[in-house]
Amino acid sequence: YITPTAITIITLSIIMGTILTMSSSNWLMAWIGLELNMLAILPIISKPKTTRASEATIKYFLTQAIASAMMLLSSTTNAWQTGNWDILELKNKFSTTIMALSLMMKMGAAPVHFWLPEVLQGTTLQTALLITTWQKLAPVTLMYMISNNIQPALLMSAGVLSMVVGGLGGINQTQLRKTMAYSSINNLGWTIMIMALSPNLAIMNITIYIIMTTPVFLMMKNTSMKTLQNLTTTWTTSTATTLSIALLMLSTSGLPPFTGFMPKMLALNELITQKLTTLATLAIMTSLISLLFYLRVAYLIMMLTPPM
Repeated sequence: YITPTAITIITLSIIMGTILTMSSSNWLMAWIGLELNMLAILPIISKPKTTRASEATIKYFLTQAIASAMMLLSSTTNAWQTGNWDILELKNKFSTTIMALSLMMKMGAAPVHFWLPEVLQGTTLQTALLITTWQKLAPVTLMYMISNNIQPALLMSAGVLSMVVGGLGGINQTQLRKTMAYSSINNLGWTIMIMALSPNLAIMNITIYIIMTTPVFLMMKNTSMKTLQNLTTTWTTSTATTLSIALLMLSTSGLPPFTGFMPKMLALNELITQKLTTLATLAIMTSLISLLFYLRVAYLIMMLTPPM
């Protein structure tokens, strides 16, 4: 049991950590913000007194700690070379690569995504919501700030890899939290890929993803949904909720005419404008893979919903 005072302190620390990172211009302050945020969320992840929750907490702590160490290595090397701790002055090529990998690890993008599905599966739905939305804000903001200095090839290849991993990983899942984790990796792929060409578009992409994911998690929590099996039984008690989940899933997959289609269309438009047609084709193909598991969830719901 966590006391109300502890909850207040933890909540404030999580909010403060993210805001500190997002508003700092110095690598050390950004690092302190991320550390504060990470230490505050650990008691929340380990709140359910189960071995899975403890395991999830340790996995989360270790990956975030390694990412933080990489971040410090990167910024220190850059400061050593250039004498500058400014976030926008990350000019050293080695530093930018290490920093990009560190931020990808923090947000859970491939090839350093391995912790995300495991951690989400071991925690409650509210914590899963927190990790897939709020915890992404700080690293995405830092990546946005240094996007001009990261090699585009690195961002694009990590982006495509995240799309493939997110798509293939989600296909065989029956656990909804793991499905949402792979959905998160898939959407981060789009965000990272387009970060190389149009950082503003990347921010719009992650914002729309957060807006669409939040209600899905909240509705799952309200109906105590945990597996695909639960989906088939909840429509009898809450038809509107289950239908909303189906529509939001289709939207997240990027099907027109839903909201999720817009950032993907703009991203593809940007790729084609920059004469990266092969990459655009690859992105479309990988989004087809992920469409498979979104459609499965929607199909399960639509088939079982009685005619009005």
